[in-house]
Amino acid sequence: MTIERVIKKAQEINPELDTKIIERAYKFAEEAHRGQNRKSGEPYIEHPLHTAFNLIQIKADLSTIIAGILHDVPEDTNKTLEDIRKEFGDEVAELVEGITKLGKIKYRGITRYRENLRKMFLAMVDDIRIMYIKFCDRLHNLRTLDALPENKQQRIATETLEIYAPIAGLIGIWHLKWQMEDICFKYLFPKEYKQIEYKYEIEKKSERNQFFQKVKNILEEELKKTKINYEISARFKHLYSIWKKMQIKERKFDEIYDVFALRVVVENIEDCYKVLGIIHNIWKPITDRFKDYIALPKPNGYRSLHTTIIGPDNKATEFQIKTKEMHEESLYGSQNHWNYKNETSKYEKPNWIKEILEIQKENQNTENFIKEIKSNIFQNRIFVFSPKGDVIELPDKATPIDFAYAIHTDIGNKASQVLINEKISTLDHELKNGDLVEIIIEKDKKYPDNQWLNFVKTKHAKDRIKQYSQKGTFDKFKKIFYK
Repeated sequence: MTIERVIKKAQEINPELDTKIIERAYKFAEEAHRGQNRKSGEPYIEHPLHTAFNLIQIKADLSTIIAGILHDVPEDTNKTLEDIRKEFGDEVAELVEGITKLGKIKYRGITRYRENLRKMFLAMVDDIRIMYIKFCDRLHNLRTLDALPENKQQRIATETLEIYAPIAGLIGIWHLKWQMEDICFKYLFPKEYKQIEYKYEIEKKSERNQFFQKVKNILEEELKKTKINYEISARFKHLYSIWKKMQIKERKFDEIYDVFALRVVVENIEDCYKVLGIIHNIWKPITDRFKDYIALPKPNGYRSLHTTIIGPDNKATEFQIKTKEMHEESLYGSQNHWNYKNETSKYEKPNWIKEILEIQKENQNTENFIKEIKSNIFQNRIFVFSPKGDVIELPDKATPIDFAYAIHTDIGNKASQVLINEKISTLDHELKNGDLVEIIIEKDKKYPDNQWLNFVKTKHAKDRIKQYSQKGTFDKFKKIFYK
């Protein structure tokens, strides 16, 4: 990697970017790291350049790119954070300081490892851009894992798959998430990786390309009759996500029908729905496979229309329909929509960020903190509706009781029955995305059922059930004692 290549990529992505300051940051870092080499033998400056290049690819702002070039300077060289502040200003210095505070996550005892993870979560809450730098730094480290001994390869790949990749998914930076997952998959499950790679890249590639072209030709014939400007491309599932789906669904490779999808990118939201209508007019849709993430975006901001149809040769075929802006957001995240520094910002922090802060307040014990983060945050999220039209965000497999406590503690405590999509159901039923949920309460009921702890998913519901169950038990003893 050279500074010329970094600058060229920066100009491609954003011609208005001030590349002179990028070059100045490079010279500062190059001088600071002079004489240092990585385990691979390459000059150390290669690493910050790769980090900056990755940041440019996800369209990070200028301060983040500069901080990416300088991120290892205070920890690994004689130059200080104050030197950086003096040369590049407060904003860059604060980002570099955030990365420096995280430290290098090394396994030197489980306690230190967990403390480092805790720092990472809280740094993310403070300024999300710190995590962009950390992800891009990690991606280059993954690409150079061959230079490390096997035990370190395994550790780095495992913690990336368990921690870094899920956070990248929550933030919506799929461009980095997919790359990190596939590299980790290669090191952690080499045999399975090679088997799927062979099926995917060699055995099925020609067949898949022919099918894509066939479907594309049919759709283009209809789209050309309209005034819609469009681009059709193939979106291929990444190897790790295919393997993971094979494990969850207990299916063979040939039984995973959404290995690839057709992506249709149009100019505006109105055209998204027009294209959807055209697709459904050509082919029969599979009704339970339609998802409107434009009307109801995912928690990480992802927006698109997804539909699966019975296509040529009777094959189930998935389409994703989105605008160019939505497509770029799906790759690089909606980073401009979150302001973590300014509490008066019109953009609210996503619920999962608020949950991290709540978990931090209630868990001073680091082991419990990490455990709660993993079980409450690193899950798929769903949206369900209240009868009033309120949208409630919950973790995947949440129940009506989780929903009830998300509405109000009293609703949770008094819950007796539930209507899901206007049909009576059980309180331990697993909710699905888009469900309409109505809790029926028992007015005279004061306390929750302690057995609910066996199936609720959210920390909030668990805490309230424990709290009010204990209160109910105390009140019973009080009545007996004062009889």
